[in-house]
Amino acid sequence: MNLRLIGISAGVLIILSLPLAGAIAGPDFAGQDDGKGGGLLSSLGLADPTRGSRTPAPGAPSAQQAAPPQAGPQQPGPSAQPRTDSRCGPELSSPQGVEAQTCILAGEGRTWGRSYYRNTSGRALDAVLTVMGPAGRTVQIRCAVGAGDEPGLCETPREDSAGAPDAYSAVAEFAVPDDEGRLLLRSGSNSPAPADG
Repeated sequence: MNLRLIGISAGVLIILSLPLAGAIAGPDFAGQDDGKGGGLLSSLGLADPTRGSRTPAPGAPSAQQAAPPQAGPQQPGPSAQPRTDSRCGPELSSPQGVEAQTCILAGEGRTWGRSYYRNTSGRALDAVLTVMGPAGRTVQIRCAVGAGDEPGLCETPREDSAGAPDAYSAVAEFAVPDDEGRLLLRSGSNSPAPADG
């Protein structure tokens, strides 16, 4: 009698598994076949195409189970950026294809220099940015300026302020490194604007 019950149960399981086997092996009629496989199992949340697993990892949320809410306080929107004051000289350009504007920036008790540039000369250049402050304080940095015409910047480290921002000045010098340092452009935070005409 047990043999008869086992045979009937096996037959029922085979009959019930045929439609499921056909659905898995056949085309993805739900339109979710993206060429990565998965088909029906992916649409049911039983396969992770990135891992090729047919069942979710233990403890991982399934498609029917939502992830638990994050504990802790709600994060506010983007934090306010600290105020930065700047004093810039005019935009200058050289006949050789170098454009620059040099600035003194100050914020959060620190002062630093920055030079914005564009190099259309067709060759790599050297830039030296110098910041001069009160009591003879000087900070200098050398920057490599690529041969492309993409805009770039050269910036000194931020140092603790030793006076008001107008007590500082910055100068950037752009030179050809293989031509005995031939100067192509000097740009300063206090440079006079070029005269018209």
